Amino acid sequence: MGDWWYRNIVEPGKLPLLLALAAFVLTFLVTRLITRLIRAGRGPFGNVRAGGLHIHHVVPGVVLTVLGGFGAFAAAGHDAGTAVGATVFGIGTGLVLDEFALILHLDDVYWTEAGRRSVEAVVLTASLGGLILVGFSPLGVDNLSPDEAQDRLTVVRTAAASFFCALVSLVKGKTRLAIFGVIVPVVALVGAVRLARPDSPWARRFYRRRPRARARATLRAYRHDRRWAGPSRVLQDWIGGRPDPLPTRAAERR
Repeated sequence: MGDWWYRNIVEPGKLPLLLALAAFVLTFLVTRLITRLIRAGRGPFGNVRAGGLHIHHVVPGVVLTVLGGFGAFAAAGHDAGTAVGATVFGIGTGLVLDEFALILHLDDVYWTEAGRRSVEAVVLTASLGGLILVGFSPLGVDNLSPDEAQDRLTVVRTAAASFFCALVSLVKGKTRLAIFGVIVPVVALVGAVRLARPDSPWARRFYRRRPRARARATLRAYRHDRRWAGPSRVLQDWIGGRPDPLPTRAAERR
C-alpha cells in the first residue's frame, strides 16, 4: 500500500489534487446533511442571517476558494503549504457548487426542481477530478508514447482532434459527453458520431431538411430520457434531497 501511494499519488505530485477532491466531496456531503436537517427542523442548525439578510453558504465558499487557490499558488514548492491551500480550495469549491443552481438562476432555487443542477454539477466535478487523479490527462495527451510526446506536431494534432470531437458533442446537445470527452477522448468521439439531440444547434442546422434524421433523433432522445430520467432523479434525490413539490393551482389561488 505504501509503495502504491508513493508511485501513484506522492511521486506524480497528485497529493494536493487528492486533498482538494476529498475536501470537496466531504464538504458537499456535510453541507447537504446540514441543509436537510435545517429543512426538517431538526438539530441545532439554522440559516445564517445578518441584518435580516440570508447569507447563503456560497458566500464563504467564494472566499475560501479564492484564499485556497491563491494560497496554493503562493506556496508552490512547499508541500505543506500547497496541501493546506488545496484543502481550503476544495472546501470552498464544495460550498460554491452546492449552490451552483442559485448562481445559474440568480434566485434561491435550492429546494426546487431547478436546484437539481447543483447536484449534477457536483457529481460531474467529482467524476472529472477522479479521472484526472487516476491518470487521465485533458485532450488525450496521456495516450502518447514517449517518442510521440517529443513530437510537438503530434501533440497538437491529438489535442486538436480531441477538442474537435468534444466541441461537436457539445453542439449536438450532449453536454456530459463533451465534458467527459475532454478527459477521455473516446467518450467525445462517441458523442460526435451519434445522432444529435432534436433541440440542439446541430439538429436545427443540419436536420432542418432531413425529416428522417430529425424523427430518428427525436425518437432516440425520447427513449433515452424515458429510460434514464427516473433513475437519475432517484440518485439526485438520494444525494441531495428531494425538491419541494410544485404548488397546485388551488394553493396558488389562496
